[in-house]
Amino acid sequence: MVTFKDQLYAWRGVIFALFLRELQSKFNDKFGLGWAFLEPFVFILALSFFRSLLSPGDVHSVPLFIFMMIGLMGLQSLTTCLQSVSTSIRRNKPLYAFRQVQPLSAVLTAGFLEFFIKVVVVGLIAVALYLMGEDFAIHDPLLLIFLFLMLWAFSISIGLIFGIAAAFVPEVDKIKSMLTRPLMFISCVFFSLQDLPEKFWPYLTWNPLVHFNELARYACFESYGHKGVSLSFIIEVTVVFVFLSLAMYHITWKRVLSR
Repeated sequence: MVTFKDQLYAWRGVIFALFLRELQSKFNDKFGLGWAFLEPFVFILALSFFRSLLSPGDVHSVPLFIFMMIGLMGLQSLTTCLQSVSTSIRRNKPLYAFRQVQPLSAVLTAGFLEFFIKVVVVGLIAVALYLMGEDFAIHDPLLLIFLFLMLWAFSISIGLIFGIAAAFVPEVDKIKSMLTRPLMFISCVFFSLQDLPEKFWPYLTWNPLVHFNELARYACFESYGHKGVSLSFIIEVTVVFVFLSLAMYHITWKRVLSR
C-alpha cells in the first residue's frame, strides 16, 4: 500500500526532474543564465535614460535607476511567470503518459523556475548597483519579500487559469497576449502613481501590479510613501485567484489530459 509520504517523495522527484528539464531547455544557448540578467539590466538602463530626459533626478526620493528597476522587475516577474506557467501544461503533455506526472506538477515546476531565475537576477542587479555606487538600506525587507511571494503566487494562479482555458479554447493565448501588452503603461512602471492627480487613481488602482510596484518602492524607501495603494487589496486578490485557479484545476484536470 502506497502511503501519503511515499506519494510526496514521488511528487518531489517528479518536480525535480521537470525542473532540470525546464532549466536545460530554457538556457541551452551560449549566454545561459547571463541573458536573463543582461536583458532586464539593459532594458532598465535604456528606460532610465529616457525617463531622465523627461524629469532628471530622483522620483519622489527614489533614485531613478532603482525606481525603474523595481517597476520593471515587478512587470517581468508577472509576465514571464504568466507566460511560462500558462504554456507548461501544453509543453509537458507527452509526459502525462506517466501516471506520476500531472499538469499541476508542470505548473509548479514552471513557477519555481521563474521564481529561482528572478531571485538570481535580483541578486545580480543588487551587486551591479553596489558596484555602481548606488548602495542603499532597504526600509522594510520583510515587506519586500512578502510582496515578491504574493506576486509569485498571483502570477502562477493567473497562469494556471489561462493554461486551463487554453486547453479548451486555444484562442485564449491571443487574448492573453492582448491583455499583457498594455501592462507597461498602466502598472506604474514608467511613472509613479503620485505623478497623477488623485481623480485618475481609481482608473489604475484596480490593477494589482500597481499596488505591488508602489508598495515595493515604499518597502525600499520609507520616504516614498504608500498613498493610494493597499497591502490588504494585494492579499485579497491573491487569495481569490489562488482559490479560483485551484478550483478550476480540480474540476477540469482530467478533461485537460484528454484534450
